[in-house]
Parts: sequence; C-alpha cells; structure tokens
Amino acid sequence: MTQGRRRALYEDVSERNSAMDRRRAREFDAFVAGASSRLLHAATLLTAEPPTANPLAQRLLTGALARTYARWDRLRGEDPYNRTRQELALRFARSAWRYHRVRGGVLDRLTPQERLILVLRLYEGVEEEQTAAIIGLPADRVRAICSRAVSAMRSARRAPGRPLLRTAS
Repeated sequence: MTQGRRRALYEDVSERNSAMDRRRAREFDAFVAGASSRLLHAATLLTAEPPTANPLAQRLLTGALARTYARWDRLRGEDPYNRTRQELALRFARSAWRYHRVRGGVLDRLTPQERLILVLRLYEGVEEEQTAAIIGLPADRVRAICSRAVSAMRSARRAPGRPLLRTAS
C-alpha cells in the first residue's frame, strides 16, 4: 500500500469518526436539554440545598451526566434518563457522608438515606424493588425507611413554630 493510499484511508476514517462524534454530541445535547432541569431538581432534593444555591447538586449532576456521556454509545436502547438517575443515586449514596449537615432545603430534616429513598420513590416514581436494587437494600427495608421519612416530613409540617414546607415544583 502506498503512502498516499494510507493517508487517504486515514483521512476517511478520521472524517467518519468526527461525524459520529458530532452526532453523538447532538443527541446528548438534546437529552440534556430535556432532562437536566428535572435531574437537577432531584439532585437538589438529595443534597438538601435550597433551589437557588445548589453547588453540590450541580456537581453531583455534572458527574452523573459525564458518566452517561462516556457510556452514550453503549446504551443500546437503554433509557438515558434512567441510566443518569441511577448514576446520580449511586454517586449520592457513595458520598452521603457529605450531606449530613443541614443546608436549608426542603428535605433537610431527613438523613441522606431517607432523602435518597424518598426522592427515588416519590419524586422519581421508581418502584420499591428497583429502588432496593439501585441502593443495595432489601425491599422491606426500603419500604420501612420510606414510611419513616414520610412520617418525619408530615410531623415536621405540623410542628408549631416551624414554617410550612414548600412543595417541590
């Protein structure tokens, strides 16, 4: 094979790869445009930060989105939203020790584990068994923690002298 022929093949392959990279970037941009606000809200609930000042939630979501982008070509029909939500939950669970301090968010009265389960079950609508599989707990334990978290939020809402909780929008 001549030098000129090799260079032409290399340029052809390079052109094809850059076209695939551009398509991949467009698809991912469209996904992020549609899903980022809901995922950011979920991350903000997890970190118990106020919606207007949520740098930890933004960092958590950025990491989850980066991981999804890295695996974008290997999703093969899998829902990217579910993949990103799962990655977000796993990243939060691994670093939950950072989120014990009260920050003023809607769910700041709950422990990190309670927040994770409550957000997955009630805000995201993930089934009990799937939530248990994501965080590695038995389904009965997930049910008990979710019930305890809901009770804690209801009792906090009725406590005298405390402001009413604003609903997440």
